[in-house]
Amino acid sequence: MENFNRSELQALIDVQENPFVLIDEHYHIVAANKAYCTNYGVTREDIIGRCCHEVSHLSKVPCHQNGEDCPHQEVFRTGQMHEVIHTHFDSHNRPEHVRIKGHPIRSNNRLFLGEAVFPIASTDELACEDMQMVGNSPAFLNTLEQLTRAAATNAAILLLGESGVGKELAAQYIHKRSSRKQQPLIVLNCASIAADMFEDELFGHERGAFTGCVGRKQGLFEMADKGTLFLDEIGDMPMYMQAKLLRVLESGEFRRIGGTETLNADVRLLSATNNDLLQKVHNGEFRKDLFYRIAGIDLRLPTLRERKSDIPALAQAMLMRITRSNGNSCKFTQEAMDLLQDYDFPGNIRELKNILMKAVAECNNGIIGAANIHFSESAPPQPATVPAPLMQLAAASTNLNTDRSIASVEADHIAKLLQSYNGHRRNVADALGISERTLYRKLKRYRLD
Repeated sequence: MENFNRSELQALIDVQENPFVLIDEHYHIVAANKAYCTNYGVTREDIIGRCCHEVSHLSKVPCHQNGEDCPHQEVFRTGQMHEVIHTHFDSHNRPEHVRIKGHPIRSNNRLFLGEAVFPIASTDELACEDMQMVGNSPAFLNTLEQLTRAAATNAAILLLGESGVGKELAAQYIHKRSSRKQQPLIVLNCASIAADMFEDELFGHERGAFTGCVGRKQGLFEMADKGTLFLDEIGDMPMYMQAKLLRVLESGEFRRIGGTETLNADVRLLSATNNDLLQKVHNGEFRKDLFYRIAGIDLRLPTLRERKSDIPALAQAMLMRITRSNGNSCKFTQEAMDLLQDYDFPGNIRELKNILMKAVAECNNGIIGAANIHFSESAPPQPATVPAPLMQLAAASTNLNTDRSIASVEADHIAKLLQSYNGHRRNVADALGISERTLYRKLKRYRLD
């Protein structure tokens, strides 16, 4: 006879508004609430007795063995609540990014894991106009949750990050998750507008406002009324226009060029830059008061080299979109994928897309091999054996102790990272700036696995 009161525990979890499951020490699901069954399209009979990792992750082994932060492992080890961000799957194998709060629950002196599930975003919600946000790395999932929380507010948001990290995709995601999603999202790349055309683009003009002007033109602020205006590369906006933008943001009022009528627009502003705006403020190139106006919430998007474990899924998703238009299908050889994962991608996601477009154009019989992967000559791939940070570490160490080899220094460094990240290999690979596959080879070589 089971040494816990099943009906008592079921009543306890059914009052939870969010999806909630109860899991025993052997990873078996012993109870699920109504919200869980409804959200994931299952019945209790479908999942009771099955392993949580099999149901939620479609995996034969617990998630910590796949390099993930596992709430089951931590709760049963420490007896304390543990919170993580994961990717779960529903009964149709559709992924959903979620926040998990794992709680220790005791019944008749027996410990259980209670998992409260807080959905962040489904795959459909990550799809944008011509691309989709893809990833399961800790860096990606943490950023996704920040974007989701920011979208729920009406604050101005400043997106920071290197060129090509997907700032416009992030802006589209924020708009889709906001209360303004039924209204327009208007986009302006400030780096592509001539300095003397900014005012006309943002505020429009009246007929006869200047020579050759034959009609009235709406500006982007007017077009974005009740919706969202996204100013990409806002650091390139000229100083005279920064003052005009600040006034509009403070009052919501503006006039078209050549007009006398004061117009109003209710606009949520999203901005993005790959510049250090605070340094521009210090240099007198960007207004300090405007900076604090546009950076109500500032979010940094991770580089591709900070989320290398996402490269296979990103590459596959991009390949499907690239080949969809011509009706062909392509696939990567393992050597080609290894080459992509061992590259640092200074141009980030945009560079990956360009590399794949070239590869598709020249591949034979639908097979993309290593010979079809061409990197920029100005930014050759880093050697897969020792990443740059480890090279520096090894150099410093060998200066202090000439008896140690680079390999021994690297092995010690990886061992310390494994301890720091509780054996989570994906986190260690991201910290090293290498792919998980490369890390596995190193673990085997140094007998750390």
